[in-house]
Amino acid sequence: MKQKEIVTLQRSLLPDTEALLNKQIEMEGKSSAYYLSMASWCHMMGYENAAKYLYTHADEERMHMMKIFQYVNEAGGHAIQPEITGVRHHFNSLREVFELILEHEIKVTKSINNIVDHAFGVKDFATFSFMQWYVTEQREEETMSRRALELFDIIGEEGIGLWTIDQELGKLHAASEGPSA
Repeated sequence: MKQKEIVTLQRSLLPDTEALLNKQIEMEGKSSAYYLSMASWCHMMGYENAAKYLYTHADEERMHMMKIFQYVNEAGGHAIQPEITGVRHHFNSLREVFELILEHEIKVTKSINNIVDHAFGVKDFATFSFMQWYVTEQREEETMSRRALELFDIIGEEGIGLWTIDQELGKLHAASEGPSA
C-alpha cells in the first residue's frame, strides 16, 4: 500500500493531522477559559496568590492555543476558533481546583502524545518537531500541578493552612515565572 504524499502544492498538512491539531486548539482554548474561571473563583474567595497563578496560567494556555493555530494556518490548513461552552464557575474548595487542574493537565499530555505519535506514524516530521515543545511544556505543567497539589498534603488545610497554601502558591507562581519574576 502506497503512503499518501505529505507535501502537496497547496499544503503540507494532512487532513487527519489538521483535525487532530484543531482538536488540540479546542482543548487549549477550553483550558484557558477553565483556568480563567478558576482564577475568578479564587479571587472571589480571597485566594489572591492562587488567582494570580491561575490568571497567568489562563494566558499561557491561550498562547499555547495560538501557537498551534498559527502553525496550522502556516502549513496550509485551516485553524478553527473553538466554541467554548460548559465552563464551570463554582468550586467546592481550593484543593478541588488544584485536583481538577492536575487531572486536566494529564488529559492534555495524553492528547499531545497522541498528536506526536500520529505525526511520527505518517512521517510528518515538521509537525512532529513542532510538537516537541508541547511535550516538554506538558512535563513542566504536570510537575507544577503536582507540586501545587502536594502543598495541601504537606501543609494541611486546618487553621491557617489555606492561607499558608495560598502564600506558597504565590512562591510557586513566582518560581514558574523564572528569574525575572
